[in-house]
Amino acid sequence: MSAMTKRTLDGKAMAGVQAGPPGAGAPPPVAGARRAGGLGANALIAALVVALAGCGILPEKEPIALYAPEARIQADPAWPTVDWQLQVPRPHAAELLDSPRIVVRPVPGELQVYKGAVWTQPAPDLLQDTLLRAFADSGRITGVARRGAGVTGDYELLLELRRFDSDYAPGAPAAVVEVGAQLVSSRSNQVVASRAFRATAPAAATDIGSVSRAFETALGQVATELVGWTLVEGERSQASGPTRP
Repeated sequence: MSAMTKRTLDGKAMAGVQAGPPGAGAPPPVAGARRAGGLGANALIAALVVALAGCGILPEKEPIALYAPEARIQADPAWPTVDWQLQVPRPHAAELLDSPRIVVRPVPGELQVYKGAVWTQPAPDLLQDTLLRAFADSGRITGVARRGAGVTGDYELLLELRRFDSDYAPGAPAAVVEVGAQLVSSRSNQVVASRAFRATAPAAATDIGSVSRAFETALGQVATELVGWTLVEGERSQASGPTRP
């Protein structure tokens, strides 16, 4: 289920400028008048800020809704059980996708973002977390981890997130997830298999909550295919013997 929280921006109190010490030879009453005047101005400014905020003249920041698609997959009985380990580095993505913004494609060739709604983390991190959880939950692999987590991997799964957007081309929003994958032998640094994965899931309605649930479906489909493909191709590489270092 999508998680959603809201945040608002609190108004900042304005700090007044304190008057400095009187100059040489200046009569004390004048210095006191300056200090009193400065304090009076500060109080007036603060009162104006409060009054303007109460009247709604000062703009308020629109609340931001946070969404976290959580795709869960079921292990396929046909998947092999392997005795090698895998590293999954953070997927590469273009700048627009490598952010928490929820991208929408209103017409072919045009990209926008939803207003007032973001993912809880950038799309590449959503994909990486989904895959790490899917591999671990499958029970079919000895070990899987992020790069740099201290786990030595026999293979690396290099990923490029090509699409992660809500597409209105069919006339109604549909979540599109497209990923390019390369399975690389850590021993030889050679690509042993490569493939592109794509899934499209129509949203039940146009609201962002429905769109987020469509992303859960599309992300789950891609993750399921990726996990099965990786296990099969890794085993095929192992059976063919050690690759040339």
